[in-house]
Amino acid sequence: MRRIPVELAERYEAEGWWTRETIGELLTRGLAAAPDTEFRVHSAARPWTGTFRDVEEVARRLAGGLRERGVGPGDTVAFQLPNWMEAAAVFWASAFLGAAVVPIVHFYGGKEVGYILDSARPRVFVTAERFGRLEFRPKLCADVPVVGVVGRDFEELLSDEPLPESLPADPAGPALIAFTSGTTRDPKGVVHSHQTLGHETRQLAASYPPDRGSQLTAAPVGHFIGMVNAFLIPVLDGTPVNLTDVWDPAAALRLMTGHGLHIGGGAPYYVTSLLDHPDFTTGHLRYLRYAGLGGASVPAALTTRLAGLGIRVFRAYGSTEHPSITSSRHDAPEPKRLFTDGTTLPGVEIRLAGDGEILSRGPDLCLGYTDPALTARAFDAEGWYRTGDTGELDGDGYLTITGRKADLIIRGGENISAVEVEEVLLTMPGVAEAAVVAAPDTRLGEHAAGFLRMLPGHPLPGLAEMRAHFERAGLARQKWPEELHEVDEFPRTASGKVQKFRLRQDIATRT
Repeated sequence: MRRIPVELAERYEAEGWWTRETIGELLTRGLAAAPDTEFRVHSAARPWTGTFRDVEEVARRLAGGLRERGVGPGDTVAFQLPNWMEAAAVFWASAFLGAAVVPIVHFYGGKEVGYILDSARPRVFVTAERFGRLEFRPKLCADVPVVGVVGRDFEELLSDEPLPESLPADPAGPALIAFTSGTTRDPKGVVHSHQTLGHETRQLAASYPPDRGSQLTAAPVGHFIGMVNAFLIPVLDGTPVNLTDVWDPAAALRLMTGHGLHIGGGAPYYVTSLLDHPDFTTGHLRYLRYAGLGGASVPAALTTRLAGLGIRVFRAYGSTEHPSITSSRHDAPEPKRLFTDGTTLPGVEIRLAGDGEILSRGPDLCLGYTDPALTARAFDAEGWYRTGDTGELDGDGYLTITGRKADLIIRGGENISAVEVEEVLLTMPGVAEAAVVAAPDTRLGEHAAGFLRMLPGHPLPGLAEMRAHFERAGLARQKWPEELHEVDEFPRTASGKVQKFRLRQDIATRT
């Protein structure tokens, strides 16, 4: 792990951003305060309804069973499960044991799962026999001492004697190893401590609007933000948990009106797929009061559209490594909420390098990676994290993300921001989503290629139509896309980000 400067650690503790409370203790306190809170899984495959008390009983029996098998503080427990009750039980049980939990996105395949298990070396792995692309592969976990499969033998791991209390653990030690979504390479194992994860949970809970309603969590709980929103923040707040294991916009719209569930935002795709669905009506807007957007590029065309519908939009910026760097409050001035990614959150510092790269540090910044070489490249001796993103700061300290260093298109030696080109494409009639990547160019090295998801009934625009639109928008000609491709759906990571490396691979197979 990286060496955290002593003065930073002392400051975080003095300000109360870091406490001596472990995640197990945080959960124990929250669950005791609201034991009868509803916990519900809306699923065609494995529906479940109960209370926090019911889930805690399963979790403590699981913790007791794993303790009998020698699992305790300092060990790691991995799970690959959809948004089911058992995922919460495994997460909570790991926290009660003082073990580091390794959530794995349920639709990762054998290559990714094998890589993660080999990197994390867990003592326990809990999965499902089959769900969508998830398939239990015994060979992948042959070296894991304890394996449980939900729907087959998971109950055999449960002890008759629940673990009564959380086991003592070092608050500065690992509590979570979250593997990133792998947009460009093998997933990176990001290690968070009880202190960094606890601060992130408290910070997010404090920033959410008080009248946001009962939230539906569709983001996979194998991903960092889905896990925090499903299994930690509701316990801290004593608010109901409602999970769905498949993102189906039609089903989500039915849950909104039938169960009074709200969608609070996330990656833009979750919101746009609702608005663009034929079943969407103005009656659904009462369940879309707020849209906290982040996790992917947030186009100004989208925030303006949402504001026009009466939805209060606010943007945030962070990553698995540093989950909450900046955010606009839900009551900030509208131009700041719509067109910037907010100001730094409590305890967080940012600065811009000479090339515009954002450097950050703060009390929710991770301990480092499971790969020491990655840790050495990403962090410096003063505790700054190289985000790989570029941005601009206005006079009021509001940050606007302008792109990723790796997402630049270098055309004839000139840098082109993919985000800037995407913004113009999104203002074309009928365009639902746009992604721009670099395509090989024998003369100039690279040029911009656009991928568009069109609204129903709208054809892909031709190059001449697109060029006329860019001419009217006033964007320099060298930035105009030189090819357009249509997609029915974009390839995405667990957090909803478009996997641009797969779009670049698609172009490579066409040439």
